[in-house]
Amino acid sequence: MRSAFDKLISWTGLALAAVLLVAGGLLTWANTFIDNQVHDQLSMQGITMPEGEALSSLPKADAEALEQYAGSPLDTGPEAKAFADHYILVHMNASSDGQTYEEVSGQYVGMTDEQKASPEGQALGGLRQTLFMGNTLRGLLLYGYAFATIGTIAGIAAIAAFVGAGVLLVLFALGIWHARRTPTTTEVGTSAGVPQLV
Repeated sequence: MRSAFDKLISWTGLALAAVLLVAGGLLTWANTFIDNQVHDQLSMQGITMPEGEALSSLPKADAEALEQYAGSPLDTGPEAKAFADHYILVHMNASSDGQTYEEVSGQYVGMTDEQKASPEGQALGGLRQTLFMGNTLRGLLLYGYAFATIGTIAGIAAIAAFVGAGVLLVLFALGIWHARRTPTTTEVGTSAGVPQLV
C-alpha cells in the first residue's frame, strides 16, 4: 500500500513538472518576443538619449536619472521611461509653466476667433499642439516601458517555473527510489518472534 502511494505521489509530481516545463517554455518565448518587439519598435524611432549640454540644462534630479543612458540609442523599456519622465515631461512643464494639455487646450478653445488670430492666441495654439505631441510621444514610450516590464516579469516567472520543475523531477526520482525499497505486500496474521500454531 505504501509503495503504491509513493508511486502515485511521484507520478503526480512528474505531471506537475511537465506542466511547469511547458509553462517555462511559453514564458521564455513571451520574454524573448516582447524584448525583441520593444527593442525593434523603439529603435525605429531613432531617438538618442540626451548628453552634454542637453543633459546639463535639466534639473539635477532629472539629469541624474538620465546620466547612465547619456548618448546611447533609446531601445529599452527603462530608457523609454527615463526619457519620457525626465526629458519630455520636463520640457513640457517648462514650456507651459506646469500646465497640462487639458488646461492649455481649455484656454484655447475658450477663445474667440479674433483672439485665436492674435499673436497670443497663435502662441497658445502652438503650445497646445506641442503639449499634445509631447503627451502622445510620452504615452507611446511609457507603453513600451510597460510591455518591457511585462517581458521581464515573464522571464523571472520562466526561471521560477524551470526551478520548480527541477525540484519536482528530483522529488519524483526520490519517490520512485523509495517506492522500490518499500515492500509491496505484508503477510497478515503473522508477527516477528511469535510462533505460529499448526
